[in-house]
Amino acid sequence: MMLQGYGPLIASGTWMTLQLALLALAAALLLGLLGASARLSASRLLQTLAAGYTTLIRSVPDLVTMLLLFYSLQIALNHLTDWAGLAQIDIDPFVAGVVTLGIIYGAYFTETFRGAFQAVPRGQLEAAVAYGMTPWQVFRRVLFPQMMRFALPGIGNNWQVMIKATALVSIIGLSDVVKATQDAGKGSLQLFFFSLVAAAIYLAITTVSTLLLAWLGRHYAAGVRKAEL
Repeated sequence: MMLQGYGPLIASGTWMTLQLALLALAAALLLGLLGASARLSASRLLQTLAAGYTTLIRSVPDLVTMLLLFYSLQIALNHLTDWAGLAQIDIDPFVAGVVTLGIIYGAYFTETFRGAFQAVPRGQLEAAVAYGMTPWQVFRRVLFPQMMRFALPGIGNNWQVMIKATALVSIIGLSDVVKATQDAGKGSLQLFFFSLVAAAIYLAITTVSTLLLAWLGRHYAAGVRKAEL
């Protein structure tokens, strides 16, 4: 058999990677929207906090940030349980992976959404308000669809990078596709072959993602006339 009996292990690791990536994407999108709103708000305090968050996170390598967040959260939790006289609570590696990746890529999505928000013509928003729309209706019917058209290229790039960054969670003990293929390679003494298997899995995920993002791009570009050459 080509995978020498390690197929279920690799399939489980692939499913773990997909779950991690999708949940981290949801967290990063939420943080990105909140961060962009803070960067564009009238509050100087919110602007400063959001700018500090994006600058700090984007300046430190992802691996270093993940280790700092994971161990600092665990240390803080240990101090809390010691103070309360409770038994030690270990942070689940999956939860830690989602939280850390969400925080890291939330900084990148913040700048993606900030640029996309600023690209929407202000006149259209003012016209929607003059027409009698509520702020939520303006966001849902006018701002969000157009913002997504401008943001999708950046969202796609960040998502592709995030998928690859999920490989970092193997260092905190999560059995993702990288750890599964490494274990298979060590057990079969065919590390190179199973590394190729891991690469093929990531390639398949990114290929499907590219097709989906292309469809979303066409969806949000509906009604937009392309410039004639």
